Amino acid sequence: MATLVQTAAFPVLFIPYLFITSPQNDSEGSNRASFITVSVVYFVIGAMVAGDNMLYSIGLLYLSASTYSLICATQLIFSAVLSFFLNGQKFTALIMNSVVVLSLSTALLAVNDDTDKPSGVTKWKYVIGFLATLGASAMYALLLSLMQLSFQKVLKKETFSVVLEMQIYTALVATGVSIVGLFASGEWKTLQGEMGSFTAGKLSYVMTLVWTAIAWQICSVGVVGLVFVVSSLFSNVISTLSLAITPIAAVVILHDKMNGVKIIAMLMAIWGFGTYLYQNYVDDLKARKAPSAVDDAPTESRSC
Repeated sequence: MATLVQTAAFPVLFIPYLFITSPQNDSEGSNRASFITVSVVYFVIGAMVAGDNMLYSIGLLYLSASTYSLICATQLIFSAVLSFFLNGQKFTALIMNSVVVLSLSTALLAVNDDTDKPSGVTKWKYVIGFLATLGASAMYALLLSLMQLSFQKVLKKETFSVVLEMQIYTALVATGVSIVGLFASGEWKTLQGEMGSFTAGKLSYVMTLVWTAIAWQICSVGVVGLVFVVSSLFSNVISTLSLAITPIAAVVILHDKMNGVKIIAMLMAIWGFGTYLYQNYVDDLKARKAPSAVDDAPTESRSC
């Protein structure tokens, strides 16, 4: 259910899609890939989204919120490497510093004791949760890089409607895969009991699922939109912005334990994220100076 709710609300995106969609011009129509190619792209990415959501759900089930969020920061490591190979993203000293610091931060959590495990979680399940979250972070980075590659090589549309198309059709596939998994695993049989045992009542249970699903779609459109407008690397930086403060929120709201190792890991994650963000700031300054330098250059005189 936690996996399904992350994509099930995709029909709400048809509302903005009807207003944003613009007529396709001749150049877009001639450059765009065939219907079969586009369908294969949406299906593969959608199936990967379902698998990624499942891994994240397993990780959150077996780990505390603070540990889970710190491991998720490794998305930036995988994103830097994959963007270099798949999207031609340059690898600077600042990005290398961020990768190393975030790697050490994750290593600290890997060797940390299990005193912060949720109640009832065994050592083996804790390891499964750790590996599932790490695998989900790698797959998430791969998904963003593949989306950027799809926008550039396959879809080739210049209107923002392509962002909604990407989210709608991949979420449709992911929802179908999640529903099959829900019934194949037999978990659908426990939904009635889960709803009845929800301390806030059945209505609150349903409303929690509904608004969580809608929030996920808003978040996903923002993530995919940044991939389309900027890059997969920048999208991953912004999407992991909250990971630096999530451990603190988990301590305050969920009463997670925050030992010395986790504090050091969090500070290292903030430092790694900060250098990553500074690199994007430097790149943006260079990009803005380049056009102005061209405009200021003296033009050669031409004889009539």
